[in-house]
Amino acid sequence: MAIQAVVFDYGNVLSGRPDAAAHAQMVRITGLSEEAFEKYYWADRHAYDEGKMTGPEVWRKLVSDAGLQDKLGEAEIEELNRWDCRMWTVHNPAMLAWQQGLKTHGIKSAVLSNIGDSVHDSIVREFGWLADFDAQIWSYQLGVAKPDAEIYRHALRLLHVEPQEALFLDDLQVNVEAARAVGMQSLRYFTLAQLSKDLCAAGLDRELPLPE
Repeated sequence: MAIQAVVFDYGNVLSGRPDAAAHAQMVRITGLSEEAFEKYYWADRHAYDEGKMTGPEVWRKLVSDAGLQDKLGEAEIEELNRWDCRMWTVHNPAMLAWQQGLKTHGIKSAVLSNIGDSVHDSIVREFGWLADFDAQIWSYQLGVAKPDAEIYRHALRLLHVEPQEALFLDDLQVNVEAARAVGMQSLRYFTLAQLSKDLCAAGLDRELPLPE
């Protein structure tokens, strides 16, 4: 079957690389080493993506787990949450241009992202282009996150396409493999140039315009 829809991950695909200055601010506020910060930062990220925790709750837990209660209060937690949102509120103009090209060729598109509430609120405020997608699937709203098969099936239902009619793009191999297990065609995203090569290698250049 021909490709009828392309499903995009947000982070590091539709979005640009995380804002390094925002990351540096979070490390500075906590006073942790880079290594310690990364450990605590990612510890509860999946729970955040699944909607089991809010943005402020994630940061309160980080402060508690890192033993920073005497140093950081609610004002600092609010600031950390703001910088976290800022870090992910970056877009990838070249990928957005390709999405528009797909649209002119009659190809549907969707955003399928593991994301928490605060970060989602931030990108919705900043990025009006989200409305150009036929479907938006945000993990925290469903209570299900990649690589759970249900989130891919939900996207397919919203797009009204069969698994083999959809191409999924993600920067993480585990999510790519999960989409393939559902029956979707799937590619790991590295760069726009590599995506173009991978589309050609998969024979999809016969069905889709190539990114430029």
